[in-house]
Amino acid sequence: MRQGKAIIFSAPSGSGKTTIVRYLLSTNKNLGFSISACTREQRKGNEIGGRDYYFLTSEEFRQKVRENAFIEYEEVYGGLYYGTLKSEVERIWAEDKHVLFDVDVRGGINLKNYFKDQALAVFVRVPSIDELGKRLRSRKTDSEESIVRRLAKAESEMMFENQFDITLVNVNLQDTLRKAQALIDSFITRDVTQPR
Repeated sequence: MRQGKAIIFSAPSGSGKTTIVRYLLSTNKNLGFSISACTREQRKGNEIGGRDYYFLTSEEFRQKVRENAFIEYEEVYGGLYYGTLKSEVERIWAEDKHVLFDVDVRGGINLKNYFKDQALAVFVRVPSIDELGKRLRSRKTDSEESIVRRLAKAESEMMFENQFDITLVNVNLQDTLRKAQALIDSFITRDVTQPR
């Protein structure tokens, strides 16, 4: 099986990472999206198992851990687990594509440590915590209590920014999308055996 490259996008919630990843998938036929596994409930109406996530019971997830089926996994919130299945990467590489990840900050670091120079790890952030708060509030999808929790988590996640290969500051979405595409083009054409 041919091995491709791994492109990792991580960010605090609300920074625009998922919008960037969806754009890149729609414009790059040589990229395949790695679907994460999780133990949380499927959201009614807008989520599809096997497209958005692999929804597993806690026991199914633990069984896959015992089988060493994950590249990385973690308990994100009390009792809720998320992970990257080895079979997902193998599936995408078998399609002769590069793997594109949309994961939280800790997952991004774990994936970079696993793939090493075969991966490009991109940290996406907004200019400030205040701006992030404005964006989260403008969504009108979370309670104020939830937003305060997310902002506290985002502040702690920003301390890991230096463990990524590059940072994209998402001020203007169109500029950010253009920069993300340029990063991917450069990384995919680079020989990973050569120094950067």
